[in-house]
Amino acid sequence: MSLRCAKARSRLAALLSMLALAPAHAAKPASGDNSASAPDDPTAIRVLLAPNLETTLSSEMNGTVVDLRASLGKPIAKSAVIAQMNCAEVQARANVAKAELSMANQNLVAKRSLRELKAAGDIEVAMASTDVEKAKGALSLAKAQLGYCQVVAPFSGRIAKVYVKPYQTVSAGTPIVDLVGDGALKVRLNVPSAMLVKLRAGSRIDITIHETGKTYPAHVSAVNARVDAVAQTVELEAQLDGGPQDLVPGMSGVARIAGNP
Repeated sequence: MSLRCAKARSRLAALLSMLALAPAHAAKPASGDNSASAPDDPTAIRVLLAPNLETTLSSEMNGTVVDLRASLGKPIAKSAVIAQMNCAEVQARANVAKAELSMANQNLVAKRSLRELKAAGDIEVAMASTDVEKAKGALSLAKAQLGYCQVVAPFSGRIAKVYVKPYQTVSAGTPIVDLVGDGALKVRLNVPSAMLVKLRAGSRIDITIHETGKTYPAHVSAVNARVDAVAQTVELEAQLDGGPQDLVPGMSGVARIAGNP
């Protein structure tokens, strides 16, 4: 019995020794572990590329889109027609207004002739003249409404989004397309307000874009007149030097102030 107890105590001691060593081995980090990476560069400031001109073009009338000349990414020239609405009713009203103006002019000529013959008074001539002005106003209104029949590009650029489909009926104010200008891009960034002492219009910065992996020289073009009191930051805009052609709106990256390490 004593021999068995001695063997049991020996096995128990060996087991306890193994358990004591296990945590020590587990606590050792792997030799190739790189999880403790270097901290981010404190001088880097996140930036976003934005177009100088961008807008959402909407329908100015109720109607049906009979011709849509827009597709994603399509280049658009300034004053080009992007969408054509069905304007048969508006055209008919314009024709009626034109005919009424012609009739009012003829009536005015007749009243003036009768006045020369003492067959009409000044009031009748004045009323006929007023009718002419009213008809001119109605025709001008009809022509203005005819202008709503086409959605025209106010500047050259590219289509960023199309909201409607051909032959879709829309109401006034319905978005048709998003148009992004094809001019120089601007850089938007927020910097700590403490940096205002060395940042002003014309200050040099370097922009590194994630999508291209390249660094581009730029300069500050505008500084917001107000500091965000909560975040203690100020909004800046910068212009890229040289007009690089491999960048598009929406790309992001980081900026470093020229002269910083």
